[in-house]
Amino acid sequence: MNIIIASNAHEVALKAYELFKTQLNHKPNSVLGLATGSSPILLYQELILGVKNQELSFKEVHTFNLDEYVGMDAHHPQSYAFFMKKQLFDHVDIDVKHTHIPCGLAVDLNKECERYNHALKNHTIDMQLLGIGSNGHIGFNEPHTSFDSVTHVVKLKESTRQDNAVFFSSLDEVPTHAISMGIHNILEAKKIVLLAIGKKKAAAIKAMVHGPIDEVCPGSILQTHPDVTLILDTEAASHL
Repeated sequence: MNIIIASNAHEVALKAYELFKTQLNHKPNSVLGLATGSSPILLYQELILGVKNQELSFKEVHTFNLDEYVGMDAHHPQSYAFFMKKQLFDHVDIDVKHTHIPCGLAVDLNKECERYNHALKNHTIDMQLLGIGSNGHIGFNEPHTSFDSVTHVVKLKESTRQDNAVFFSSLDEVPTHAISMGIHNILEAKKIVLLAIGKKKAAAIKAMVHGPIDEVCPGSILQTHPDVTLILDTEAASHL
């Protein structure tokens, strides 16, 4: 693993931006794996600025998001489809037909997972953006998820729902299930960039980097990937 420690969240975003800018300039038709939550927001702001300044372009890019809540319409303000439109897609020169997010309202969730897996098989991800949960989850792959898992329906741990409750009016509004890329899907990316900010992520980062490779900490499997870059602020890196 390549570990970059930045002084604050803005510097984390700037360093991640340089990696994505290099990727898109080297391969304009890159396939990007994207994440939601608070960690990538500043990066997305830098990418928007980069497009405005003509430093990079999304015209030929295809994107695949990690996950989506089950039971949420794409127009719901807390859906990840809505998040991506608001935080990135509406502000860059991307073809919306090239953006892919699991459908949380699918009538047959298993068929939706199969559809997403098929799409991923036809589009190898060049650079996968990740965050990490306080319990070590990547995507919504909670502790004890099989390292061989592909896109599947996940029952969210209570700790994950509590972490995400900050985006909702109450914990009761946080969905109990999600569709998530599996760990095997994530590992098939050519490059992985993981961002972590704040003290709440420090224990998970320590377990991911220095702990045993164990499904108790899903992120620990990244030790086996040949091209992983962690970009951490000083608080997230404080237990290393």
